[in-house]
Amino acid sequence: MRFHGRELRKGRINVPNQAYLLTSVTLNREPVFEQWLTASTLAREIHHAGQTGRVESLAWVIMPDHLHWLVLLKEGPLSQLMQQFKSRSAIALNRVAGTHGPFWQKGYHDRSIRHDDDLRAAARYVIANPLRAGLVRHVGLYPFWDAVWLQHH
Repeated sequence: MRFHGRELRKGRINVPNQAYLLTSVTLNREPVFEQWLTASTLAREIHHAGQTGRVESLAWVIMPDHLHWLVLLKEGPLSQLMQQFKSRSAIALNRVAGTHGPFWQKGYHDRSIRHDDDLRAAARYVIANPLRAGLVRHVGLYPFWDAVWLQHH
């Protein structure tokens, strides 16, 4: 399927079964996910989003002030997925934090992943974030990440 510049300028074109690397940042880059309760709440929301059938979570990492999420889009527009995810997660986060109002900056960054090799590189990038940020010396020591390539027992 080929798209011409005019169609591309109309807005994002989302392709079913296309992988995307999504990044969303907390409001004012507040490190709200340094707290176990808020980070684990967000992890549950990522898991829930994967259960809806609209997206398959391939890899994710929750950093103190942002989220990297590698997904395979199954149906619907990416913008709708992110709007619903950010809204639902903000409600849950406000509930556990005893706060109210927005948790996320407006918008998000997305990058389409074209090939399987790029997909594995993107997953490695996501998972290595805590190492690059100096939060841990070994990724296994960081609690808030996952990837489908791992065996869960």
